[in-house]
Amino acid sequence: MPSSTTNRRSAVVVALCFAVLIFDGYDLIIYGATVPDLLAYQPWHLTTASTGLLGSLALFGIVVGALGASTLAAKFTRRKAILISLIWFSCAMALTAAAPSPWLFGVGRVLAGLGLGAAIPTCITVTADFSRGGRKNLNNAIMFSGYAVGGIFSSLLALALLPHVGFRVMFAFGAVPLLLVPILLKWLPESPADLIRLGRTAEAAAVAQRYGLTAVATSDEPVAAPSIWRGRTGMATVFFCLAGVFGQLLIYGMNTWLPQIMRLAGYSLTSSLAFLVAINTGAIVGSVGSAPLADRFGARSVAAGSFAAAMIALVVLGVGGAPTPVLLVLVAVVGFGSIGSLTLLYGFIGIYYPAASRAAAMSATFGIARIGAVVATLGGGGFLALNLPTTWNFLAWVLPALLGAIAVLTVPAATADRAAVLSRERG
Repeated sequence: MPSSTTNRRSAVVVALCFAVLIFDGYDLIIYGATVPDLLAYQPWHLTTASTGLLGSLALFGIVVGALGASTLAAKFTRRKAILISLIWFSCAMALTAAAPSPWLFGVGRVLAGLGLGAAIPTCITVTADFSRGGRKNLNNAIMFSGYAVGGIFSSLLALALLPHVGFRVMFAFGAVPLLLVPILLKWLPESPADLIRLGRTAEAAAVAQRYGLTAVATSDEPVAAPSIWRGRTGMATVFFCLAGVFGQLLIYGMNTWLPQIMRLAGYSLTSSLAFLVAINTGAIVGSVGSAPLADRFGARSVAAGSFAAAMIALVVLGVGGAPTPVLLVLVAVVGFGSIGSLTLLYGFIGIYYPAASRAAAMSATFGIARIGAVVATLGGGGFLALNLPTTWNFLAWVLPALLGAIAVLTVPAATADRAAVLSRERG
């Protein structure tokens, strides 16, 4: 089959997962944009502390959802797991929008987090499943940039509409992904790895041929996923999880607290939100631009390099004195080194593990990594409350960037046998 045809079919899968992640990013980041309106909503009498707690609830749900993503995919299939997750978080966003009390609002955020947490690692896994050799990192970067696009969209939409419609409409918009369900049912295929696990090897071979993939097994028996926590593979999983934790510390430390850091540095609210747009734009441009390098030279070195880029940019930001255009560029580099490093890390995982255990590895890494998000969200506010000089508000995030780079570089190389298996799967 012509490669252009199979590439187009794979591109459809990437585009569908990209669309799911746009709303995933929107649903997560819209909360920060609506905090001022929540604080001003007199019937609820919220304080800064209570809104901080409400903001962290979705993250706790995400940890549970991400850790359960592989179980959901194993019980059903990866395709069905995406559909279930999307329907779940869309309905939860509608519940959040209609919540008559802060307590039910918090319940809605936890429930939304469960679906959001399960959707992201499953979309990453499916993208890896349908990416041919030499395009896995690029396809993953394009797909995962949907999260940052959703973040930018939520910021711009809040700037335009929030003063006129209030927070409820902004959360109600999170139910729009339900319109994607019939499209996903028609165009999103079952992964060959799932079909083989279920013993449907003829269908797996047909899907693999249709999308120009290499069949991952030929036996008529279902394939059991090898453990991701044993031996050398277990060591790799530990270091992937550590790198994920440090990456999430950077992402949520910056996306949650950067506007406030810039406010403390003397910038207006509008300028501070411009820095938030810059960090997500840098994540998109940097991730997609560096992905071909990862496909050519290896995801390990490029992912470590992205962490290092964030570290250097944060040091320069901490020193201060640069004009605003230079600051925007530096913040964009931080976006590449935070969100971009995680994008490359997940691409690395998609290449490192065989198809049978890929979903489990992605689920574990993404779920455990969210510990960093919780720490950054809850701890970042406490750190800012110390009223330290602006320099330290930037330098505090240098350590996670350094440790993230070290963790990626410490992942052990694949054994010769496993490298041969992965090479065959990549075609």
